[in-house]
Amino acid sequence: MNNQKIVFIGGGNMGRCLIAGLITDGYSRQAIQVVDPDSETRERMKLEYQIRVYESPEQALNSAEIVVLAVKPQIMELAINGIKNQLDDPRPLIISIAAGIRTKSMMAWLGEETQIVRTMPNTPAMVGSGATALFATENVTTKQRTAAESVMRAVGIVQWLDDESMMDVVTAVSGSGPAYFFRMMEAVEKAAVKMGLSEEQARLLTIQTAFGTSKMALESPQAPATLRAQVTSPGGTTERALNVLEQKNLDAIFEEALNAAKIRSTELSNELG
Repeated sequence: MNNQKIVFIGGGNMGRCLIAGLITDGYSRQAIQVVDPDSETRERMKLEYQIRVYESPEQALNSAEIVVLAVKPQIMELAINGIKNQLDDPRPLIISIAAGIRTKSMMAWLGEETQIVRTMPNTPAMVGSGATALFATENVTTKQRTAAESVMRAVGIVQWLDDESMMDVVTAVSGSGPAYFFRMMEAVEKAAVKMGLSEEQARLLTIQTAFGTSKMALESPQAPATLRAQVTSPGGTTERALNVLEQKNLDAIFEEALNAAKIRSTELSNELG
């Protein structure tokens, strides 16, 4: 796997973090190539990662085994039109990290025989702690699924989906999820400052608490509800605070919020496709 020729179409933030993760995992630098029209992006990636960079796809795609489409959803069709005639036989595996572009659309642009893995990573991938969902078209082989999983696992955990429509749910949960947690941290920090802590104290205590809590949840076999109960003493301060959240019907607020994100994800997919 670590010597398969992999070509990134686009050198944006997510593409760069994937490349960094692959190199850290031992992927051969000589096997990684990037196509990007921007000269500054190419020069930066060449210097930072010591990989080959190209301005146009015809210079890079020869014998490619994996092609990662790391472009914005709005220009996906344009990017695909720029590479589809340069793809050799046997055709490479196509991995898309563009939000909202369904495999049906990509197959219409690339050809029905194209083997595609659609992914939905999130921004914590940029610090090696991402959560990515993957969906494969029926013609993707077991070997290709393993290759796609290895690429995305370089920046965090992965989960396979059997139903592509669940990508809209994933978008609402983990795709948009970091913003929910940032917002909660923001609210806790603001409240702490109002109660007398300095901004620096409030921020550090809030961020470290969020980090430690996530680490506990990730490493524990217990469900979050169980962990919450374990740190909530009857009649104590935590119980008093949680009672306020329950009175505000926190579950209903998040259910409504996630449903709104899911609906918007579906709308965007329809628009982009």
